[in-house]
Amino acid sequence: MINVSKLYCGQVTPGDWIRYGKTGSGERDSDIVPKQASERRPIVVWNITRGCNLKCVHCYNDSGSRKADDELSTQEAKEVLDDLARFGVPSVLFSGGEPLTRKDLFELIDYAGQLGLRTVISTNGTLINSDTAATLKKHGISYVGISLDGIGEVNDRFRGVEGAFERAVEGIRHCRDADVRVGLRLTLTKRNVQELDGLFDFLEQEGVERACFYHLVPSGRGANLAGEDLARAQSRQAIETILARTKRMKEAGRPTDILTVDNHVDGVYLYLKLLKEEPAKAENVWKLLNWNGGGMYSSGVGIGCIDFHGKVHPDQFWGHYELGDVRKRPFSQIWADTSEPLMKGLKDRRSFVKGRCRLCRFFDICGGSLRVRADLHFADPWAPDPGCYLTDEEIGLDETKQKELIATGEVFRMPD
Repeated sequence: MINVSKLYCGQVTPGDWIRYGKTGSGERDSDIVPKQASERRPIVVWNITRGCNLKCVHCYNDSGSRKADDELSTQEAKEVLDDLARFGVPSVLFSGGEPLTRKDLFELIDYAGQLGLRTVISTNGTLINSDTAATLKKHGISYVGISLDGIGEVNDRFRGVEGAFERAVEGIRHCRDADVRVGLRLTLTKRNVQELDGLFDFLEQEGVERACFYHLVPSGRGANLAGEDLARAQSRQAIETILARTKRMKEAGRPTDILTVDNHVDGVYLYLKLLKEEPAKAENVWKLLNWNGGGMYSSGVGIGCIDFHGKVHPDQFWGHYELGDVRKRPFSQIWADTSEPLMKGLKDRRSFVKGRCRLCRFFDICGGSLRVRADLHFADPWAPDPGCYLTDEEIGLDETKQKELIATGEVFRMPD
């Protein structure tokens, strides 16, 4: 994640303690603030069920009305939570499918809380009425992330169900009324990038203080949208809009927590922009980004996934690659096993990444960005991230370095 509010506007935001090693940003007494990013335990995205009441066109794991026959039982799930607590993970994010369709969700949230785990849910928001919101508050949920992908019909076309937008908005309002911390999640594509200003207007009108703007990862049903990911120029313009609107909210005195997700190139772009606008601030931002390490300490290090079959993945988009099964071996053992080839590489990216990413002058703060996007596009997890929208000149890929890539057979054709 690239925290725009923190890096571009200098705000203290929840999560700075784990993202940048900064205290006084929402950490609890029991939380261990890491001294360096490589020491972080993973935030675990747990797709607790395949069942979902919507039919989103970009679902990364092909969820739907039919639940998986082999979802973990309540007791099995509690045993996983025991292991995660012993392993010291900072947070468990219950996702799906739609996690609120799982009848024992609140029992699992309670159990996780008793173990000292911070709990979050990722939901489409359509099932959150006033009673559900009050129950979320009662059970101590830390944060509710509600997915929207546009205003009105634009969102409904993404979600595959008419009226999904209005019901999600009601869910947001119910959470806000119950004093449950709530935010938005949006995936940027050619279908909705023109909606960015409207979405920021929506944030302001509804008093929503947090939003995560995801770059598309074409996994699951999202593979059908591979031709709808943003072109380089569109990505740059989208980030410009996000930066400008975040800054405007800050100047208006509105507390915000605006982030971009799944493309650490955004951090480099933000840094280069600050070099021109505020060089002194840029120096501090460089230190924060360098501490974080970008993709270097994300998938396979600082974030992991358990799917609704109990299989473990480097992150939620790696559904096509399994690291292990929590029914056969604890998550903690699977996560620490560097004899597994992909896990070994993810924990030591610098030794494996190829092409323009390997020679990029910003590798220390980007870390090769998202390896799964490289794997899905080039069938090689160590190829350049095709989501990089920086020019060869910007990353320092001069003629000498280009000749080196030709000589080593590391030339990959990047999307336009």
